Amino acid sequence: MTEPAAPPAVSLAQPEDFFQLLKPRVMSLVIFTAVTGLVVARGDLDWISAAIAILCIAVGAGAAGALNMALEGDTDALMRRTRGRPVAAGRVKKNDAMAFGVILSIFSVMLLGMATNWLAGGLLLMTILYYAVFYTLLLKRRTPQNIVIGGAAGAFPPVIGWAAATGQAPWQAWLLFLIIFLWTPPHSWALALYSAGDYAKAGIPMMPVARGAKSTRLQILLYTLVFVPAAIAPGFTGLGGPIYLGVSIVGGLGFLWLALRLWRSRAGDQPDKAEAVGREAALYDVRAEAKPARNLFAFSILYLMALFAALLVESVTSSVSL
Repeated sequence: MTEPAAPPAVSLAQPEDFFQLLKPRVMSLVIFTAVTGLVVARGDLDWISAAIAILCIAVGAGAAGALNMALEGDTDALMRRTRGRPVAAGRVKKNDAMAFGVILSIFSVMLLGMATNWLAGGLLLMTILYYAVFYTLLLKRRTPQNIVIGGAAGAFPPVIGWAAATGQAPWQAWLLFLIIFLWTPPHSWALALYSAGDYAKAGIPMMPVARGAKSTRLQILLYTLVFVPAAIAPGFTGLGGPIYLGVSIVGGLGFLWLALRLWRSRAGDQPDKAEAVGREAALYDVRAEAKPARNLFAFSILYLMALFAALLVESVTSSVSL
């Protein structure tokens, strides 16, 4: 007699799980910076093509996120901040997440290229591959500089938006790239300072794990000293106007002050071992000595959004006045 066949595996995935594969929190920032690049470029793209371009950039970013989660499911399961992700929690199978990411990648790149131009499509393809392959597979587990080099993936959206609008990627677009690129290390290392225990458990050599908290705090300060002038630069190059200049200077001074406070603190010296209940708690509920790192992490998001919002407002108001 033959044994009865095993019942087919039942997928626990819900539509919400596939949406979470897209990393919507990250996607929202990608959309915002891409819209800014597209609008500031002042191209002659019609509104339908512009909407398609933003959709493609958003879907491409989501595809990269899905591929990242597919490749890092086992690692994510070891970290309290990421263990609730769909693949790590077992709600979505790794192969399903991988197929989802590949399909979205092809769709977004091809549609962007056909709707706008192939420079934009090529830049989007490069961004997806950079994040999913170069950063996730090659850098993340091999060097404490992973987030520095890998941060380029998150800096491409305004360049892609600019290229979609004009078919070009001039130096102004790359200045926006530089701002996000230099912003990424202090932003990410601030989070890593109070998540070092998670990264160590997962075997990821983030800077606090590989070089220690003291070295990380110093490097955050050094990067801040380079980032803040770069963030102010558009106000003196014609890319940004008086609103941008005011926001970038005031916000930059606040960023620098928080970085100095973090440098002088003991954040990260003793990793927080408390169990967090939810995703928000893992990001923001920390012990007292880690609050300088938490504060810089939170402020960095607000500052970057304020910079791009100022550029967007100035560009829109200038177009309306014309």
